[in-house]
Amino acid sequence: MARAFPFVLHVDLDQFIAAVEVLRHPELAGREVVVGGRGDTTERAVVSTASYEARERGVRSGMPLRVAARKAPDALFLPVDGPHYLAASEQVVAAVGGLGLVVEVLGWDEMFVGGETDDPEDLARRIQATVLEATRLHCSVGVGDTRVRAKIATDLGKPRGVFRLTAENWRQVMGHRPTTALWGVGSRVAARLERWGVRTVDELAAADPEVLVGEFGPRMGPWYGSLGRGEGSAEVDDAPWVARSHSRETTYQENLTSATAVAEAVRVLTDQVLADVAREGRPVERVGVKIRYAPFVTVNRSRKLPASTCEAARVHDAVQALLADHLEEGREVRLLGVRAEMTMPEDGGDDVERAPVRGRV
Repeated sequence: MARAFPFVLHVDLDQFIAAVEVLRHPELAGREVVVGGRGDTTERAVVSTASYEARERGVRSGMPLRVAARKAPDALFLPVDGPHYLAASEQVVAAVGGLGLVVEVLGWDEMFVGGETDDPEDLARRIQATVLEATRLHCSVGVGDTRVRAKIATDLGKPRGVFRLTAENWRQVMGHRPTTALWGVGSRVAARLERWGVRTVDELAAADPEVLVGEFGPRMGPWYGSLGRGEGSAEVDDAPWVARSHSRETTYQENLTSATAVAEAVRVLTDQVLADVAREGRPVERVGVKIRYAPFVTVNRSRKLPASTCEAARVHDAVQALLADHLEEGREVRLLGVRAEMTMPEDGGDDVERAPVRGRV
């Protein structure tokens, strides 16, 4: 149930995956540690996380492992162990929830927390101490009067710190910073804003609403404007998270060179997505494909289905049709992905084909 609080706390575990690996391999403490793929720097995979020591060498999440190995040749590269990280994350959530707080889980390593308090910094330090005692993991906590401000405050307090960001100090702390300092503004959005002379958070806050709507549309334009002012909800919702979509992708160790090979690989990925969807018990309403050509050009396309469906054959047909429309002949493919978006529990609707999801056809 969603509740609004005078203060929202954002809890972010410091270098979470690397820290979990150090806990089970204490000899790695203080070393350059990189986690990604199968830990093999000769394969095509990317960095999931890196220890602070490796980050000092320039290693970043999403970076190809081969590049990371060149930047940090002495680093230890480890494979991703999802179940182990999930178990550690659940321990953290249980510890914070044990304080009688409302907890909204955002992922393995972060959550929003709400609690009635006149001293949010004291509450933040209690959360840090509780997490450390229960799991031996350190975290940073951002305090805000909106979710946006709390999220941004966490980065300002890292590592192992507490930082408060509210309407009172928003302009002083954030006004001069580039728009990329905002949660939700990446380099592409920043470049579009810069075309209109908007480079800083202050400039975004004061931007002409009509300009933002013209550039980003009637929904996202006003949202970016409010983001520049740090505005937003102060609600924390502890309702169980419900997946909007499921996706699978694979980077191939050798490029796929024929349309037939690509189509077959997409069929395999679609089967995997359908297995995930079947466990949700909700129909598919939109499909998407991701194609990354060699050396590194990525295309994402999606399409809404004529009617939501639980029929695997229809999902396969829609994905293959989407692939056929956008696959460029003669180009080698290094990565493929398939995504299926499902109706949400409250969506309802009478135009749903109710046959059970079945496997590959």
